[in-house]
Amino acid sequence: MTTETFSPKSISFDDFLDLLAVPKACEINKPIFKKMFLDANDGKKAILDAADKKALKDDIDKIRWLYTLKPNTINIAPYKDQEREYPEIAILHIELAQSERLKRIAHFINRAIPYPLAMLFTCEADGAQKLALVLADKRINQADKEKWVIEDSIHTRWINLSSVSSAEYEFFESLKISKLPFTNFFALYQALIERVVAVKCAEHSGIFSIEKAATSSQKSSSTARLDKLRELERLGAQRSEISNKLKKEKQMGKQVELNTQIKKINDEIANIQGNL
Repeated sequence: MTTETFSPKSISFDDFLDLLAVPKACEINKPIFKKMFLDANDGKKAILDAADKKALKDDIDKIRWLYTLKPNTINIAPYKDQEREYPEIAILHIELAQSERLKRIAHFINRAIPYPLAMLFTCEADGAQKLALVLADKRINQADKEKWVIEDSIHTRWINLSSVSSAEYEFFESLKISKLPFTNFFALYQALIERVVAVKCAEHSGIFSIEKAATSSQKSSSTARLDKLRELERLGAQRSEISNKLKKEKQMGKQVELNTQIKKINDEIANIQGNL
């Protein structure tokens, strides 16, 4: 938890990778060509639609498969139950020319590659390199065991590597592989999700804090915080909608009513932020 005065740090993407300290045995560092995604299908139809193909063509500069964590490269066991299979985890680096379609790109990459993925997106903007980490739980499709279903996807905001805050730097340090659970790949992936949730909470509180939870309840603890973050997003959208109505409203009585609604939402937001 942050208690000391901290000056924003400037780091490179390579510095970030050094903080991860992924064992050399896991290194792949090979390009993934766009054709792989254009050819990807689910057995019935192409995975990419027209909008996906446009984002692939216009927005993605390069994709590299940086690392694969698997039992013969790192001392972590695979995980499998009736719903999930985590035999390994792949870490990809996607360089974007523009960042607006991040969610769409992350979604079709997740659909095209049948492994749990940790995706590191970078993009140059305003003369600075920015980084976003995207994760998504995947489970086995019960109707077709050969297919995956993407559950909750979560991503950090774009972090400016030229001005990394205290909370963001603590987040980076928390991603060091040796600090994560080696029980199995599912436990490791949930720990990554927990850290992304924590840094998203820090956007509101300014403090990076990983929830302390027993192994059996790690996922539920992280999910509870994520639910609060989603409620903040919903309330923020609702407040923006009411604010737009207020700008156009001419009647004094209606203006008072809308202002009262905004104040109530602000109180709800402050209450949730105080409990992150």
